[in-house]
Amino acid sequence: MKKIIIIKYGELNTKKANIGLFLKTLKNNIARVIDDDSIVIKYDKGRMYVDCKENDEEEILTKIKNVFGIHELTMGYELETNDFELVKEAVKALVSNIKGQTFKVETKRSDKNYFLTSLEISQKLGAIILKENSNLQVDVKNPESVVHIEIRRTNAYIYLETQLGLGGYPVGVMGKGLLMLSGGIDSPVAGFLAMKRGVKIAAIYFDSPPHTSIEAKNKVLKLASILSSYQGNIKVFVVPFTKLQETIYKEVPSEYMITIMRRMMYRISQKVAQKNNCKIIINGESIGQVASQTLDSMNVINEVVTMPVIRPVACFDKLEIIDLAKKINTYETSILPYEDCCTIFVPEHPVIYPKQEKCLEYEQKFAYEDLIEEAVANVKVINPNEKKDEFKKYL
Repeated sequence: MKKIIIIKYGELNTKKANIGLFLKTLKNNIARVIDDDSIVIKYDKGRMYVDCKENDEEEILTKIKNVFGIHELTMGYELETNDFELVKEAVKALVSNIKGQTFKVETKRSDKNYFLTSLEISQKLGAIILKENSNLQVDVKNPESVVHIEIRRTNAYIYLETQLGLGGYPVGVMGKGLLMLSGGIDSPVAGFLAMKRGVKIAAIYFDSPPHTSIEAKNKVLKLASILSSYQGNIKVFVVPFTKLQETIYKEVPSEYMITIMRRMMYRISQKVAQKNNCKIIINGESIGQVASQTLDSMNVINEVVTMPVIRPVACFDKLEIIDLAKKINTYETSILPYEDCCTIFVPEHPVIYPKQEKCLEYEQKFAYEDLIEEAVANVKVINPNEKKDEFKKYL
């Protein structure tokens, strides 16, 4: 009997013809976070198993918790045979690990030719546990502990407590997306939810010095680093936005400044996305939260791009977004008091029902295409996960 981490797929079980791609990607993502070639990972359509070294199981389990595509995971035990006498001996050895005072045995038997049914196995093993520990009682409806038994054709697995994983799809199975990462509360949550649906993200940040500070950029890099714990390296494309933003401030009526600025950001984001094989743009817009997030504003802003724009938190209220930000550890960084370019030059009364013809009229006042090309040509790429001294020149 040896210790092993057992992984259950959940939603991945709904996949049929292409489940092989999903499971291979999940295995690769788990191997990446473990980062130890000596640890064996094997899988079938029902489970994935991580064969741990001695004494490092808890550390590996902690790393795997942040991998999308896992419904449940647990520390368990593998028997190289399904011989019932050996299963009984293994259960006896684990009785002391049962927590609480009530339990039940739950058996799954993939080998339907096994000489005992699932119910018979549960009953016999339950009786053995009671004999080994007279302080325990059986409670099949609301037990404090569940002893899980899985009988396979050639082996068996035993495990006690299970814990929920992050669910969703393995990052990467749906391709790449570009996250508009502002530094606020909403956009990191949007990035997290996109990753949960199998999208591997890169990030884009609009830098407008001296109007935005170095601390604002550092905050975004830290947020990208936090999100990297869920997928691995996240590149940040830093766009020099000062010249374009100052031009908008001079040429566009104040009530339309935010709308025009967002249209420019979308145009730039699409160009950067297309250059880097991203299939979608992702942002943290939530319907009605600010003037640029009314349905009219979204429609007018969105029309400047042909690429799909995904808004994972569009129908979340602010408290729901904050709650999730706290769970994924981005909240404390997001609330640091450093303004990004979306919060500077904010007019007192921004338009909430913008008109497309007005936007086109105001954009004709300046050569925005040239300014966009200049900004895109001077984009800097930063990898926040590299050692600080390796990207210090950008900070």
